[in-house]
Amino acid sequence: MRHYLIPLLPVLALTSCGYNRIQSLDEQVNAFRSQIEVQLQRRSDLVPNLVQTVQGYAQQEQQIFTAVAEARAKLGGAIQTGDLGQMAEANQGLTSALGRLLAIAEAYPQLKSNENFRALQDQLEGTENRIATARQDYNGAVRDYNGFIRQFPQVLTAKVIGAKEREYFELTSPGAAEVPKVDFR
Repeated sequence: MRHYLIPLLPVLALTSCGYNRIQSLDEQVNAFRSQIEVQLQRRSDLVPNLVQTVQGYAQQEQQIFTAVAEARAKLGGAIQTGDLGQMAEANQGLTSALGRLLAIAEAYPQLKSNENFRALQDQLEGTENRIATARQDYNGAVRDYNGFIRQFPQVLTAKVIGAKEREYFELTSPGAAEVPKVDFR
């Protein structure tokens, strides 16, 4: 009867090696990474409407409008590459440019009271919160995945299938951890 067990040994070995769990954790990381990209794209898509609303009140601020457009283009390009470092850096550049754009509202009281401008600010603030949540979810999934593939016996399986540690989505500059204030009420 023992000779029947010999073909089952590879199957039994594979069930305890963690292969399926590695695949599941990897897919979870990919899903959360996708959420970061979706939220960054959502943020980028809100920018033209915000710029257009501000431009109606502040024609002489062309330099800031150009900086915002360039930062938005860089973020779009970074999202296309899928490189987390580039996305984080481009996101920080857009945050900086948007901060300057939103500061214009202080000089234009009629802009601050514009309903479209306020609605766009609310959407932007909500998107900033979604980006923060997506980043936390992604980094948590990366932590779980990286920790799992370093444990024995999964580390052996990871080496065999070429599973590598995933990088975290980290903020790129001092002060980047602070969510920009977009509420001028």
